[in-house]
Amino acid sequence: MTAGGYCWWYLDAISDDGQHGLTLIAFIGSVFSPYYFRARRRDPGAAPEQHCAMNIAVYGRRSKRWAMTERGAGDLERDADRLQIGPSQLDWDGSRLRARFDEITVPLPSRLRGEVLLWPEALPGASFPLDGQQRHRWTPFAPCARVEVRLEQPHRSWTGHGYFDGNDGSEALELAFRDWNWSRATAADGSTTIYYDTRSRTAQRTANLALRFDSKGLARTLSPPPAVSLARSGWRMPRASRSEDSDIVVLATLEDTPFYSRSLLTTKLLGEPVTAMHESLSLDRFRQPVVQWMLPFRMPRWARRM
Repeated sequence: MTAGGYCWWYLDAISDDGQHGLTLIAFIGSVFSPYYFRARRRDPGAAPEQHCAMNIAVYGRRSKRWAMTERGAGDLERDADRLQIGPSQLDWDGSRLRARFDEITVPLPSRLRGEVLLWPEALPGASFPLDGQQRHRWTPFAPCARVEVRLEQPHRSWTGHGYFDGNDGSEALELAFRDWNWSRATAADGSTTIYYDTRSRTAQRTANLALRFDSKGLARTLSPPPAVSLARSGWRMPRASRSEDSDIVVLATLEDTPFYSRSLLTTKLLGEPVTAMHESLSLDRFRQPVVQWMLPFRMPRWARRM
């Protein structure tokens, strides 16, 4: 990996009955880490392997749990088919991805333990640059997938549709972008529509990706519908989503922080009502000193003594 850079692998899942959700993000060079942010300020060539984390969030109608403990290089193991960060890992056997995790939640400590199995319906194998210099890339590994979630603590199990992608970059995310909005929605035929709108920091331009992946992994470029402003989150985060209908409903704000929100929406795409996973990110807010001061309370760091 490039010094000062990052990569992450992102998985999300929504149960077939719409009652449960889960997101999992494995970071090397944790882009939202206050510790990595300070380390890069001291040395732009800071080692990303010293700032790794497995972020797990589970959502239900009555409760949600969230865990993200940062760890150092001594707790990182990886090869072509396996990534382990502390007690949690991802592994690929050629046909399915298995995520096994055992983390402690914050702010109230509790055990978050279980596994997710994800079966891609197809593997497109394409990457897309997110900036003009091609320093930041996005790869939709499995935009259409089925998942099985088996949680031991808290005890619950369900199946649903899922999604798996990855991002990587050779510089800090906040150097290239001011903000972005991203969403993915699964249609009745199993296809997935993805909208990715990024606003560049240097050129002040907005880049738009609008893609529809069918169950065979074939991608079709779309003409994006208008961006519709959504109600601000509790932290007053601005957020917007692409939709053919201005009447978007925010079913739930799953994560609400000063610089990031994750939401579940009902919207209309290609003439069909869909449920979408959506995120809004403000890197201008992320860089503010008060936000950096607050982040360790949400992202504790644990380092193995060598």
